[in-house]
Amino acid sequence: MATDDRTQAGERRVSRAGPPPLGIAYWRLWTSSGLSNLADGIFKIALPLVAIRFTDSPTLIAGLTFALTLPWLLFALQAGALADRLDRRRAMLCANTVRAVLLAALTLTVVVGIGSIWALYIIAICVGVAETVYDTSAQSILPQVVSRDLLSRANGHLHAAELAANQFVGPPLGGFLVAAGAATAFAAPAALWVVAVAALLLVRGPFQIERDRHTTIRGDIAEGLRFLLRHRLLRNLAVMVGVFNFASNATWAILVLYAVGPESPLGLSDLAYGALLTTVAAGSVLGSIAAERIEHALGRARALVLTVLGSALLVGAPALTTDPILIGAAFFVGGVTMAVWNVITVSLRQRVIPDRLLGRVNSTYRLVAWGTMPLGAAAGGLLAQFFGLRTVFVVMALLTLSVVAGMVTVTDRNMDAAERDADHS
Repeated sequence: MATDDRTQAGERRVSRAGPPPLGIAYWRLWTSSGLSNLADGIFKIALPLVAIRFTDSPTLIAGLTFALTLPWLLFALQAGALADRLDRRRAMLCANTVRAVLLAALTLTVVVGIGSIWALYIIAICVGVAETVYDTSAQSILPQVVSRDLLSRANGHLHAAELAANQFVGPPLGGFLVAAGAATAFAAPAALWVVAVAALLLVRGPFQIERDRHTTIRGDIAEGLRFLLRHRLLRNLAVMVGVFNFASNATWAILVLYAVGPESPLGLSDLAYGALLTTVAAGSVLGSIAAERIEHALGRARALVLTVLGSALLVGAPALTTDPILIGAAFFVGGVTMAVWNVITVSLRQRVIPDRLLGRVNSTYRLVAWGTMPLGAAAGGLLAQFFGLRTVFVVMALLTLSVVAGMVTVTDRNMDAAERDADHS
């Protein structure tokens, strides 16, 4: 009895102490990621706002989103192989250094008066390539920083910081900086990427996966492809995300034309446009923080069904109204549900995929899930050019709703079984 009493007392002390800490390495990674995403958020909002000073063509404006996301279609698999071969922290450091240098060069072109829409295209493609390396390594490094039972909480905090920086602070700050001048708008993210590099240097330790044998890049990529293609659950999730990313990028690519300027349907200023986009971020931050509780309360499958419905509202709201308040409210709801999807599915992948394959399978997953983004941007520009801006929102909302069909295989039973199989492998 004495032993049982001591055990129960110990359990009560642990309970009062709260959940186990995530650790200082995690919080340094969290800080660096937040700074990096703030830079990313400023750049992505500044890019189209500066571009409309060079052209008013929907195709050329949407083409910038195509250029920025095209590397996910062309370079994702190679980025995954590198993430499993190299020290993942060093890969992230190199990628952010490259992005800082590129933005510094773009700032210089603006200062000397040789900026153009084509310079924006070149920088967008190069920044996109660096992004594939950074994001793949960043998502793959987390299970090396925290234990797998803490991944939902760690991903929730990390997504909240990333989304707050990328979508909540970044867009209005980007709009303000563009109003102050194009050079300022591009110099700011360059400086932030430098600070993010400095913060990441404080994360100590090796983050390279041990390899049992020498292989080629081609062989590594093939191994990651085989794993995803044979894993029905992850394969279906990748396709579902790919459909939504196609639809959302079609709408985001032309949203600036629908929203900004006195002759646009919404008639917003640069600053007001940035503020509108922060509603998505505000919802995303709340969704990231609440995702673990929502997952426990509803179960993962029910929560994911709700996220699909919220995403359809996010994409289709501008087709229903030109009231910025109502659109902002729809964006907020969509942001909540989108963040819940991300936390649940990213944590699932990190638990199911072996560490030695995590970079390659993540990149293969993103090839399917994110490779559709440039295709969606191109489709949005073409649809807007020939059928009008509002048509894009209607078509893409219906396409997003079709994702619900994929939930037939994404059940709690299948997700639990996949995690059990990973534990026994």
